Amino acid sequence: MDEDYVIGKSKRKRSEVSYLHHFRMEVFYAVIDLELQELNSRFDVVTSDLLLGMASLSPVDSFKIFDKNKIMKLAKYYPSEFDENKLRELGFQLDSFIVYAQKCDSKFLNLKGIKDLARVMVETKVDQTWTHVYLLVKLTLIIPIATASVERAFSSMKYIKNDLRNRMDEDFLDNCLVCSIECGIFKTVSNDVIINRFQSMKTRRGQL
Repeated sequence: MDEDYVIGKSKRKRSEVSYLHHFRMEVFYAVIDLELQELNSRFDVVTSDLLLGMASLSPVDSFKIFDKNKIMKLAKYYPSEFDENKLRELGFQLDSFIVYAQKCDSKFLNLKGIKDLARVMVETKVDQTWTHVYLLVKLTLIIPIATASVERAFSSMKYIKNDLRNRMDEDFLDNCLVCSIECGIFKTVSNDVIINRFQSMKTRRGQL
Protein backbone atom coordinates (compact mmCIF):
# COMPACT_ATOMS: atom_id res chain seq x y z
CA MET A 1 0.00 0.00 0.00
CA ASP A 2 2.99 2.32 0.43
CA GLU A 3 4.17 1.86 -3.17
CA ASP A 4 3.50 4.48 -5.83
CA TYR A 5 0.10 4.19 -7.41
CA VAL A 6 0.20 2.98 -11.02
CA ILE A 7 -2.20 4.74 -13.42
CA GLY A 8 -3.89 2.23 -15.71
CA LYS A 9 -2.16 -1.00 -16.74
CA SER A 10 1.17 0.52 -17.67
CA LYS A 11 3.73 0.32 -14.86
CA ARG A 12 5.57 3.28 -16.34
CA LYS A 13 2.74 5.69 -15.54
CA ARG A 14 3.35 6.07 -11.85
CA SER A 15 1.78 8.86 -9.84
CA GLU A 16 3.28 10.77 -6.94
CA VAL A 17 0.86 9.25 -4.41
CA SER A 18 0.78 5.83 -2.79
CA TYR A 19 -1.90 3.17 -3.17
CA LEU A 20 -3.04 3.93 0.38
CA HIS A 21 -3.53 7.61 -0.42
CA HIS A 22 -5.32 6.80 -3.68
CA PHE A 23 -7.79 4.36 -2.14
CA ARG A 24 -8.40 6.65 0.84
CA MET A 25 -8.97 9.85 -1.12
CA GLU A 26 -10.34 8.63 -4.46
CA VAL A 27 -12.41 5.67 -3.30
CA PHE A 28 -13.23 5.68 0.42
CA TYR A 29 -13.79 9.42 0.91
CA ALA A 30 -15.59 9.67 -2.43
CA VAL A 31 -18.06 6.97 -1.39
CA ILE A 32 -18.60 8.65 1.99
CA ASP A 33 -19.36 11.95 0.23
CA LEU A 34 -21.89 10.23 -2.03
CA GLU A 35 -23.57 8.60 0.96
CA LEU A 36 -23.78 11.95 2.78
CA GLN A 37 -25.31 13.60 -0.27
CA GLU A 38 -27.86 10.81 -0.51
CA LEU A 39 -28.77 11.10 3.18
CA ASN A 40 -29.04 14.90 2.98
CA SER A 41 -31.38 14.66 0.01
CA ARG A 42 -33.48 11.95 1.65
CA PHE A 43 -33.91 13.53 5.11
CA ASP A 44 -34.96 17.13 5.76
CA VAL A 45 -33.74 19.32 8.61
CA VAL A 46 -36.46 18.26 11.05
CA THR A 47 -35.90 14.56 10.46
CA SER A 48 -32.15 14.98 10.80
CA ASP A 49 -32.57 16.83 14.11
CA LEU A 50 -34.87 14.08 15.40
CA LEU A 51 -32.47 11.31 14.43
CA LEU A 52 -29.45 13.11 15.86
CA GLY A 53 -31.31 13.83 19.09
CA MET A 54 -32.31 10.19 19.41
CA ALA A 55 -28.73 9.07 18.80
CA SER A 56 -27.42 11.52 21.41
CA LEU A 57 -29.67 9.90 24.05
CA SER A 58 -28.30 6.44 23.32
CA PRO A 59 -26.78 4.81 26.45
CA VAL A 60 -24.46 2.57 24.41
CA ASP A 61 -20.83 2.59 25.66
CA SER A 62 -21.83 4.56 28.74
CA PHE A 63 -23.44 7.43 26.80
CA LYS A 64 -20.38 7.86 24.63
CA ILE A 65 -22.15 10.01 22.03
CA PHE A 66 -24.18 12.04 24.53
CA ASP A 67 -24.71 15.56 23.18
CA LYS A 68 -26.78 17.97 25.25
CA ASN A 69 -27.25 20.52 22.46
CA LYS A 70 -28.71 17.97 20.07
CA ILE A 71 -30.97 16.59 22.79
CA MET A 72 -32.25 20.07 23.61
CA LYS A 73 -32.93 20.67 19.93
CA LEU A 74 -34.95 17.44 19.91
CA ALA A 75 -37.02 18.60 22.89
CA LYS A 76 -37.86 21.89 21.16
CA TYR A 77 -39.92 19.93 18.61
CA TYR A 78 -42.37 19.13 21.43
CA PRO A 79 -43.60 22.62 22.46
CA SER A 80 -46.72 21.18 24.06
CA GLU A 81 -44.57 19.11 26.42
CA PHE A 82 -41.62 21.45 26.92
CA ASP A 83 -42.26 25.15 27.25
CA GLU A 84 -39.45 27.62 28.02
CA ASN A 85 -39.43 26.84 31.75
CA LYS A 86 -39.43 23.09 31.23
CA LEU A 87 -36.70 23.37 28.61
CA ARG A 88 -34.55 25.20 31.15
CA GLU A 89 -35.27 22.52 33.76
CA LEU A 90 -34.52 19.82 31.20
CA GLY A 91 -31.09 21.34 30.60
CA PHE A 92 -30.30 21.21 34.32
CA GLN A 93 -31.63 17.67 34.62
CA LEU A 94 -29.55 16.46 31.67
CA ASP A 95 -26.37 17.78 33.30
CA SER A 96 -27.01 15.99 36.58
CA PHE A 97 -28.43 12.83 35.03
CA ILE A 98 -25.45 12.15 32.75
CA VAL A 99 -23.07 12.45 35.73
CA TYR A 100 -25.20 10.04 37.76
CA ALA A 101 -25.59 7.54 34.90
CA GLN A 102 -21.90 7.50 34.00
CA LYS A 103 -20.32 7.56 37.45
CA CYS A 104 -22.80 6.79 40.22
CA ASP A 105 -24.91 3.80 39.17
CA SER A 106 -23.46 0.73 37.43
CA LYS A 107 -26.92 -0.34 36.26
CA PHE A 108 -26.70 2.27 33.51
CA LEU A 109 -23.56 0.69 32.11
CA ASN A 110 -23.61 -1.77 29.20
CA LEU A 111 -27.11 -0.79 28.07
CA LYS A 112 -27.92 -1.62 24.46
CA GLY A 113 -30.46 1.05 23.55
CA ILE A 114 -32.98 3.67 24.62
CA LYS A 115 -35.50 0.93 25.41
CA ASP A 116 -33.14 -0.47 28.05
CA LEU A 117 -32.52 3.05 29.34
CA ALA A 118 -36.24 3.60 29.94
CA ARG A 119 -36.55 0.23 31.68
CA VAL A 120 -33.61 0.88 34.02
CA MET A 121 -34.87 4.37 34.84
CA VAL A 122 -38.17 2.88 35.99
CA GLU A 123 -36.51 0.04 37.90
CA THR A 124 -34.19 2.41 39.77
CA LYS A 125 -37.01 4.96 40.20
CA VAL A 126 -34.87 7.78 38.82
CA ASP A 127 -37.75 8.53 36.44
CA GLN A 128 -39.33 10.28 39.42
CA THR A 129 -36.20 12.37 40.00
CA TRP A 130 -35.40 13.32 36.42
CA THR A 131 -38.97 13.54 35.18
CA HIS A 132 -38.22 15.67 32.12
CA VAL A 133 -35.42 13.37 30.99
CA TYR A 134 -37.69 10.35 31.32
CA LEU A 135 -40.46 12.11 29.40
CA LEU A 136 -38.05 12.84 26.55
CA VAL A 137 -36.91 9.21 26.57
CA LYS A 138 -40.52 8.06 26.21
CA LEU A 139 -41.13 10.51 23.37
CA THR A 140 -37.99 9.25 21.67
CA LEU A 141 -39.28 5.68 21.80
CA ILE A 142 -42.49 6.81 20.08
CA ILE A 143 -40.74 8.62 17.19
CA PRO A 144 -39.99 5.54 15.00
CA ILE A 145 -43.53 4.21 15.37
CA ALA A 146 -45.15 7.59 14.73
CA THR A 147 -42.93 8.24 11.71
CA ALA A 148 -43.65 4.82 10.23
CA SER A 149 -47.39 5.28 10.78
CA VAL A 150 -47.37 8.65 9.01
CA GLU A 151 -45.36 7.29 6.08
CA ARG A 152 -47.73 4.35 5.85
CA ALA A 153 -50.76 6.64 5.80
CA PHE A 154 -49.31 8.85 3.06
CA SER A 155 -48.41 5.81 0.95
CA SER A 156 -51.96 4.51 1.27
CA MET A 157 -53.35 7.94 0.42
CA LYS A 158 -51.31 8.13 -2.78
CA TYR A 159 -52.52 4.65 -3.73
CA ILE A 160 -56.20 5.31 -3.03
CA LYS A 161 -56.60 8.92 -4.15
CA ASN A 162 -54.97 8.70 -7.57
CA ASP A 163 -55.65 10.62 -10.78
CA LEU A 164 -58.78 8.57 -11.50
CA ARG A 165 -60.22 9.10 -8.03
CA ASN A 166 -59.11 12.61 -7.13
CA ARG A 167 -62.59 14.01 -6.42
CA MET A 168 -63.61 11.82 -3.48
CA ASP A 169 -64.68 13.72 -0.38
CA GLU A 170 -62.83 13.56 2.93
CA ASP A 171 -65.26 11.17 4.66
CA PHE A 172 -65.04 8.60 1.88
CA LEU A 173 -61.25 9.00 1.74
CA ASP A 174 -60.98 8.50 5.50
CA ASN A 175 -63.06 5.32 5.33
CA CYS A 176 -60.97 3.96 2.47
CA LEU A 177 -57.75 4.76 4.31
CA VAL A 178 -58.92 2.96 7.44
CA CYS A 179 -59.80 -0.13 5.41
CA SER A 180 -56.47 -0.01 3.59
CA ILE A 181 -54.22 0.65 6.60
CA GLU A 182 -56.02 -1.75 8.94
CA CYS A 183 -56.52 -4.43 6.29
CA GLY A 184 -55.32 -7.13 8.70
CA ILE A 185 -58.26 -6.44 11.00
CA PHE A 186 -60.84 -6.24 8.19
CA LYS A 187 -59.70 -9.58 6.78
CA THR A 188 -61.07 -11.21 9.93
CA VAL A 189 -64.56 -9.82 9.21
CA SER A 190 -66.69 -12.17 7.12
CA ASN A 191 -68.82 -11.08 4.16
CA ASP A 192 -72.01 -12.13 5.97
CA VAL A 193 -71.30 -9.72 8.82
CA ILE A 194 -70.76 -6.88 6.33
CA ILE A 195 -74.00 -7.72 4.47
CA ASN A 196 -76.01 -7.87 7.69
CA ARG A 197 -74.52 -4.60 8.85
CA PHE A 198 -75.35 -2.92 5.55
CA GLN A 199 -78.92 -4.21 5.56
CA SER A 200 -79.49 -2.96 9.12
CA MET A 201 -78.45 0.59 8.21
CA LYS A 202 -81.29 3.09 7.98
CA THR A 203 -79.74 5.19 5.23
CA ARG A 204 -78.35 3.28 2.28
CA ARG A 205 -78.59 3.40 -1.48
CA GLY A 206 -79.87 -0.09 -2.11
CA GLN A 207 -80.93 -3.40 -0.64
CA LEU A 208 -78.70 -6.45 -1.13
